[in-house]
Amino acid sequence: MREFSVPVLVDVPPSANCADVVFQRGVDEPDAVVVRRKDEGAAAGAPWTPVTAAEFRNQVAAVAKGLIAAGIEPGDRVALMSRTRYEWTVADYAIWAAGAVGVPVYETSSADQVKWILTDSGAKAAIVETAAHEETVREAVPGLPSLWRIDGGGFAELERLGAEVGDDTLAERRASRGGRDLATIIYTSGTTGMPKGCRLTHDNLLFTARNVSQGPLEALFEVRGRAALLFLPLAHSFARLIQIVLIETHTVLAHSPNMKNVAPDLREFKPTFLLGVPRVFEKVYNAAEQKATDEGKGKIFHAAVRAAVEWSRAESSGGAGLGVRLKHAVFDRLVYGKLRAATGGALTAAVSGGSALGERLGHFFRGVGIEVFEGWGLTETSAPSTVNIPGANKIGTVGKPFPGVSIRIADDGEVLVKGRHVFDGYWNNERATKEAVDPEGWFHTGDIGSLDDDGYLRITGRKKEILVTAGGKNVAPAPLEDAIRAHRLVSQVMVVGDDKPFIGALVTLDPEALEQWKQANGKSEVGATDPEILAEVQQAVDGANRLVSKAEQIKKFVILETDLTEESGHLTPSLKVKRNLVMRDFAKQIDELYTH
Repeated sequence: MREFSVPVLVDVPPSANCADVVFQRGVDEPDAVVVRRKDEGAAAGAPWTPVTAAEFRNQVAAVAKGLIAAGIEPGDRVALMSRTRYEWTVADYAIWAAGAVGVPVYETSSADQVKWILTDSGAKAAIVETAAHEETVREAVPGLPSLWRIDGGGFAELERLGAEVGDDTLAERRASRGGRDLATIIYTSGTTGMPKGCRLTHDNLLFTARNVSQGPLEALFEVRGRAALLFLPLAHSFARLIQIVLIETHTVLAHSPNMKNVAPDLREFKPTFLLGVPRVFEKVYNAAEQKATDEGKGKIFHAAVRAAVEWSRAESSGGAGLGVRLKHAVFDRLVYGKLRAATGGALTAAVSGGSALGERLGHFFRGVGIEVFEGWGLTETSAPSTVNIPGANKIGTVGKPFPGVSIRIADDGEVLVKGRHVFDGYWNNERATKEAVDPEGWFHTGDIGSLDDDGYLRITGRKKEILVTAGGKNVAPAPLEDAIRAHRLVSQVMVVGDDKPFIGALVTLDPEALEQWKQANGKSEVGATDPEILAEVQQAVDGANRLVSKAEQIKKFVILETDLTEESGHLTPSLKVKRNLVMRDFAKQIDELYTH
């Protein structure tokens, strides 16, 4: 059993709550820019309108007063269902200012999922974005006392309702909530079974935000002109925590509600900092590779990739030699500079979480000049528990514990976590809480990993996802899946083989990448059995197999006719594969792997 702890760096007073910073900054720096926003539906190239600290405070206060006037009491739960947009952030802080508890709901959630979350949490009201969301909520919970729609004048209605609520009343309500009070209930994505509601307090969130931003990632939040673009769903704990970090550190924030607009938004907004999941970085790489190939510059691009990785690896072991530096400088002018320009030209750092990024991509992006700091955590740990550090980024790991966090590796390899960032338990589910948190206060994460001598953590898989072949070999799917998914044509991968004679895999193709591949290869239609497509995927499988022992290698794979998506029900909103549903829905294809 190994253990590594980092002392607390920043204490958080018991009286603190998440809304404090909005009101304090509105007084201290009323003219400072907090957010830059675009009107919903604005065309590419439209200006980003600044929102000052005073304006932001006034909007948060107006919505909070409306909630109070509507009968929302301290501790009441208010659901929030929307894409990642400016109004989400206003509503989030308004709910806290009113003394209430935010219950985020993914905007893609079905009526059944919405019904479970709203009824289990006992939500008294909901703020939704669109008419479709309103319809979903009303279908799911017909008797919900209050509902406001952002795109239907909901904020204006709340402002009218709260017009008679005084500033003193709002101040009293905000002061009624302290660190030990519940701030939010975030429901886990639910790769198996119904989602569980994680109770997170104001102290959980502020302790995490302040110890991360003033500790390991401090350098990112001291950059002059610092700015960040959020495009991941704010219903997810990772993006939600980063929102708090950005507001706490006075980093200018912008939102990109539509993933299709992220590329132009990056160029226009010019962030210095980015938050993403590995799939985002994979898509950036694959798009650049495909573009270079289409322009007949594939060889140059791949040479540039090798040079970037070589330079980054050398930086990790004492610094690159003259020859490597010269190659790197040449490709910086030919390739890397163009990639940086595509992100706005100011981006130098990003944080990745949710699943493993992989060493190849980590070294590539650092070599390009955009260093990706990989972190790890769960909703139950207020998102992060570990993160890599500027100046000490050990690529391939998920970093060290941030200040105030202890990590322990149990005898069976499970990663255990302790600290003030660990949640207050599962809502309405004390049995699950007792199963997850032992009497000593260690949260059992379900992840398998290892700690090196310097305290860096590596995650190698999920305890429940370890496959045991008929021959008794234990196989972790994640390293194989991550390696194959890095191929530009691959969208999703699920390794199978539990109680089977060998390891197999289900693979899906990325529709956008496939369309580009068809155009580049002069093909109008290709299927999952096209020899050239099979050869491309086999190449990715062969590369993954080189990472593991012979008994762990993938012997056969099948390409599914359709992609695994959130809309199909096979991915969680954080893009994790729901293995039990894939096993059920593609049982025939899995059986064919072992019978043909």
